[in-house]
Amino acid sequence: MAEWLMYRYTGSNANGTPIRPKTASTEAKQWDLTTTDALGRTISGASSTSSPVPTPGNSMDITRGSISSSSTQSTKEDSTILSNPFVLRHGRRYLRDLPYPLPCDLPELQRQNLHTLLATSLLGRPLGSTPSPRNPPTRVLEIACGSGYWSSLCHEYLSGLGFEDVSFTGLDIAPLAGDLRKQGIDWRFVQHDLRKVPLPFDDGEFDIVVMKDLSMVVPVKASERILDEATRILKSGGTLEIWETDHIIRSILPHPPPLPGQNADERAVSTKTFLISPITPFTEVHNKYLQDSNTWIQEAVGRRKLTPTPCSRVTEMLLHEPDTLRDMGYRRVAIPLGELRWEREAAAERNPSKRRSSETAKGKKGSAGHDSTLTEEQAALRYTALLVVIQMIESLEPLLKEVSGKNQEEWQRWWGWMMTNLLEQKGASNGECLEVGVWWAHKV
Repeated sequence: MAEWLMYRYTGSNANGTPIRPKTASTEAKQWDLTTTDALGRTISGASSTSSPVPTPGNSMDITRGSISSSSTQSTKEDSTILSNPFVLRHGRRYLRDLPYPLPCDLPELQRQNLHTLLATSLLGRPLGSTPSPRNPPTRVLEIACGSGYWSSLCHEYLSGLGFEDVSFTGLDIAPLAGDLRKQGIDWRFVQHDLRKVPLPFDDGEFDIVVMKDLSMVVPVKASERILDEATRILKSGGTLEIWETDHIIRSILPHPPPLPGQNADERAVSTKTFLISPITPFTEVHNKYLQDSNTWIQEAVGRRKLTPTPCSRVTEMLLHEPDTLRDMGYRRVAIPLGELRWEREAAAERNPSKRRSSETAKGKKGSAGHDSTLTEEQAALRYTALLVVIQMIESLEPLLKEVSGKNQEEWQRWWGWMMTNLLEQKGASNGECLEVGVWWAHKV
C-alpha cells in the first residue's frame, strides 16, 4: 500500500491552490550541458571529475547512479545522434532533432515507471499472455525500454513462475536504462534509433517481444513497419505483446456488471475497474479541464502524425497479420480517476443508513472519502491513475501551451484551477477514466 501512496502531490500556495512538485519543468534551470548526466541531473563540481557522464557505451543506473558496460552502440552513421542525443528546451531535457514530444529526464522517467506500475497492477502481472512450461521463454526484448523498469518486473514475475534461465534485452535511442545485472538479471542494453530498420537483431532471436507505449514514439504510418520488424525477430511460436494507453480521457457511463459466472473478471472486481468491450458505454469527458487538455493533446500529437487513441488501432493491426500472427488475445481496462458519483449513489440505495451518514458528512469539512465505497487499495489505484493523467499533461506542457495559445501566466492560472478541481474538489467523479490495454499474439 505504501508503494502507491508515496506518489502524491503536496503543498499549496498562499491561496490554498495546489502547486506542482519541484521538477525540472517548474524550476527551469539553465543547465551546463557538460556537467549534467543523461537524465538532466546536475553533477556538482566536486563530483564531476569522479562521476563520469554516460557515453554511448555506458548507461546510467537511475537508482544507484552507477555505470553499466552492458550496452552496445548501433551503426556508425547514427553515431552523432547516439553520442549526444540530448538538448535542453523549456528547462527540461529532450531528445535532439527527433519529433518525440515528451521530455527525456528523470521526472518523465518517474512518470513512465509509475504508469508501468499502474498498468501491470491492473492486470496483476507484467505479461498479458501466459508463458508455457512446455515452451519456456529464454530471451525477452523490450523495445523502447526507457529505464528498463518493465523488464525488471517481468524478470521478477517469470522467476516466480520458475523460469530462471531468461535473458532480457532493452532497446532505446537513449542510454537511460539502469544496469539491471546488479539486480541479478541477465541484461543487455542496445542503443538504436527505431527509425532505422532493420533492427539490429537476427531473425527469430527472441521468445517474447514487447512493444510498450510506442504511440508517442512511432508515427501512425510507421507503426506497421515496426510491427513487421518485431515479428521478424520473434521466433516461431514466440509471443508478441503490445501495451498501450489512450491519451484522450473519456467518461464511462453507469452500466450493470456481468452476473456471477457470466464473464465476471476477478481482477476487475477486486480492483474496482471496468473491462472494456465493444459495447461498454462511453461518452465525451465531463470535466471541463480534461475537455481542454483533450482538445490540445489531440491537436498537438496530430501535428506530429501521432495518434492520441492508440488502443483503438491495435486490434485491427494485429488482425491484419493472419499469415504471421495467430491466437490473438487482449484485455482493455478503464480505471476511474476517483470515486464515481453513481457508485456512491448505488451504495446508498443498497444501504440507507450509509446514505444518511453520507448526507451528514457532506456538511463536515474534511470528511470527503470518510464514507468511501472503495477499499484503500482501490482508492490508491484510482489516485495513481489521476496522477498519471496530471503528470502527462505536465510533460506535454510546452506543446499544449503552443496549441492553446496561452502565455506562461495564463497557463499557470489554468494549471492551478485544474489542480484544485481534480485534487481538492474531486472534479473527476462523473466517470472520467484512464484507458489502458494489452494485446498479445503468437507468431505462426
